Amino acid sequence: MNDYANTFYLAGPWFAERGVALYAYDARGFGRSPRRGVWGGERLMTEDLRTAIAVARRAHPNVPIAVLGDSMGAATAIATFGSDNPPNADRLILVAPAVWGWSTMPDAYAMTLWVGAHTFPWRAVQPPSGVVRRRTASDNQEALLQAGRAPHMIWRTRIDTLYGLVGLMESASDRAGELDGDVLFLYGANDQIIPRNSAIAAARRLPASARTAFYENGWHWLLRDLQREVVFEDILAFVRDPAAPLPSDAPPLLPVVQAVR
Repeated sequence: MNDYANTFYLAGPWFAERGVALYAYDARGFGRSPRRGVWGGERLMTEDLRTAIAVARRAHPNVPIAVLGDSMGAATAIATFGSDNPPNADRLILVAPAVWGWSTMPDAYAMTLWVGAHTFPWRAVQPPSGVVRRRTASDNQEALLQAGRAPHMIWRTRIDTLYGLVGLMESASDRAGELDGDVLFLYGANDQIIPRNSAIAAARRLPASARTAFYENGWHWLLRDLQREVVFEDILAFVRDPAAPLPSDAPPLLPVVQAVR
């Protein structure tokens, strides 16, 4: 959350060198989009993704179209593809999906957010300094510094935006079971942003055909971590052949659950 297309500043050139065009856009309300800092709403955000996919399909009618969603973008992708009218894409890759919705959030957090969103929704807040010191999105210090200097990052978040995000994350978790086609769900063992229990709850709902990968050295910013090229290689292999083994041999997030399905 609060990031923008800058998320892909390392992935874009890497994939381009291997013949894969990567298009990234700023989600509504973030980055360089209109009404920056104001929650755009799940309906508009999912429609924006549908539009982006349609544009890519028109521009590249004879090649596979893969949707690569990262964090909140992955939540938007699940909500979109898990709907009654999924877009026309060939692959869906979910990178550290934001699925920390109401059902897996501690009651105290949920109650505080609900009260704030219905009392002073316009108020912008920052994470407590103690939380910032204790938690990190990546083991890549250069990437963290780059994000800190990125001109379109948002550092203070409106409470109603947080409320909307949790609603989107809940939708994503709920709709994970409605996904169809070739799906790859990626999660890092060191993710300090999306709790593992939330990721597992969503992964348990995935259809049996979906694939998952669990990276022992991965953090939340899987596309910017020090071992990012391990993830890139897995994504590229899946895009080229969704049935092929992942080069990393990363174990599935739910080996037992997947095995009994």
